[in-house]
Amino acid sequence: MSHISRRKFLESSVTAGCAAGLSGAGFASSLIAAPGGSAPGEAKLAPSPAALSLKKGLVLDMLPPGLSYSDRFKMARDAGFDVVQAPTTPDEHTAEEIKNAAAAANIRIDSVMNTDHWKYPLSSDDPQVVEKSLAGMRTSLHNAKLWGSDTVLLVPAVVNPHTSYRDAWTRSQNEIRKLIPLASELKIIIALEEVWNKFLLSPLEMAKYIAEFQSPWIKAWFDVGNVLLYGYPQDWIRTLGKDIVNVHLKDFKRKEDGYAWVNLGDGDVDWPAVRQAFAEIGYSGSAIAELAGGDEAYLRDVSRRIDRLLLGRP
Repeated sequence: MSHISRRKFLESSVTAGCAAGLSGAGFASSLIAAPGGSAPGEAKLAPSPAALSLKKGLVLDMLPPGLSYSDRFKMARDAGFDVVQAPTTPDEHTAEEIKNAAAAANIRIDSVMNTDHWKYPLSSDDPQVVEKSLAGMRTSLHNAKLWGSDTVLLVPAVVNPHTSYRDAWTRSQNEIRKLIPLASELKIIIALEEVWNKFLLSPLEMAKYIAEFQSPWIKAWFDVGNVLLYGYPQDWIRTLGKDIVNVHLKDFKRKEDGYAWVNLGDGDVDWPAVRQAFAEIGYSGSAIAELAGGDEAYLRDVSRRIDRLLLGRP
C-alpha cells in the first residue's frame, strides 16, 4: 500500500468536493459560533440522563505545528484538555522532548497513534513489509512506556485487491500475536480500530476478532465517527462493551453528493444516544477529538462541544 497518512486516507474516502471542506483555516473558522448566534451543533443538545466522567483529549496534530512542543501542550491544557494522543516517534531525542513538554504542561500523553500500519500493513503477503510494520509497533509500544501511556492504537489489517478478507484476518492475527509478549512486558494495551480499511465491518465481527486472541493486552479502540457510514455508534459501543479502552471523537454529515467530515455536533452522530451507550457500559476512559487543527479559540470550542455533547455539561 502506498504511503498515505491516516487522515489523508479518511479524506480520500469521501467525495473531493466534500473533503475540501476539511482543509485549512476556513474549516476551523467555520466551526466557531458567530457572535450573538447559536453554537453549531445545538440542535442535538437534548438533555440526557447519562452523566459521564471522561478525560477530554485531542490528537497532537490538531495543535499548531509551528509552535514548540512545550507551547502546544500548554495550549491543549489551556483549552481544557486533559490528555493528548501522540504519534509514533522513532527519534529518541524528540520522544524525550515530547515527554518533558507534556510533563511541564501537566498534561498526560495517554496513548500512541501507531503510524506504520498504512504504509506497511500487517496483512501484507510481503515478509519485509510485515517486519517493518512490526518494527513500527515495537517503537510505538516503547514510546508508550516512555510517555507513561496505557494504549497504542493499531489498525490491524487492510483489505485491498491484493489481500482478501480471509487472508487479512489470519495474517494480521498471526502477526499481532507476535507483539503480545512485548505488550505484556511493558504493560501496554494494543487497541484495534476500524477505520475504513474494509475490515471488521460490524461490531459482532470485531468482538469475535478480539476475543480470539484470548489476551488482556488486545482490546478495542472505538471511533464514534468511523462507523457511522454503515452502522450506529451506540450499537457498536454496546456490543464491544468492556473491550473498549479508548475512544476517538469525530462527526460527519451525509450529503447528496457524498459526505463531509464536520465538527462535533454538526453531523449525523446521535450524541445523546452515544452518551447513553457509554454510560451503560460504564466507560470512564479518554475521549480524544480527532479533527482538523486550528488555533486556541477553535480548540476551546471543540472542548466545549465535548462538554455539551458527551459529558452532559452546560
